[in-house]
Amino acid sequence: MDVMKKIEHLKLVPVIVIENSEYAIPLGNALVEAGLPIAEITFRTAAAADSIKILENEFPDILIGAGTVLTVNQVKNAVEAGAQFIVTPGFNPTVVDYCVVNDISICPGLNSPSFIEWGLERGLSYFKFFPADLSGGPKAIKILSGPYPMVKFMPTGGINNDTLVEYLKLENVFACGGSWIVSKELIISKNFEEIKSRIKTALSLINSELR
Repeated sequence: MDVMKKIEHLKLVPVIVIENSEYAIPLGNALVEAGLPIAEITFRTAAAADSIKILENEFPDILIGAGTVLTVNQVKNAVEAGAQFIVTPGFNPTVVDYCVVNDISICPGLNSPSFIEWGLERGLSYFKFFPADLSGGPKAIKILSGPYPMVKFMPTGGINNDTLVEYLKLENVFACGGSWIVSKELIISKNFEEIKSRIKTALSLINSELR
């Protein structure tokens, strides 16, 4: 199955900041035990690549991506570590083109029609809508379905349990991303039970409202 289709099936992407790769294994266990086998490890810390490598080696059933990717070198490091998809906060043509040419799954960030058309020119139809809450939220995404019915979005930024279902009910939303379910603070405090609880709560909302 195509990577974006796998994400669409899971519907929820935890955006994760790991300060120390020693947290990778307990994090992987928490994701699996809670029933959400996917992780977007952000390249905001020096531990990102090592954490991806550990997760890829120890948890072959988890779909692992790299987020907050800003440069081609970061793409190379992420893929070498085992990342199966790339997520960027904005639309960097150099990064996007490198991924397209090298057949690397990428979900570039955007929040305007112009960038959508840049993506369509490159054969892409799955995008991150960021920052979702500050860019018009569900209303903006719904409006974009008019001129761009072939496009699907993963809104990220400011989403929580109160708005999750509202986004996912939109036909042009394929998943939601966010850090509220796997926060940096919970990882640092090693509160993996709370992480599991938050994941299960979010999945329960999805299952009760959408499936």
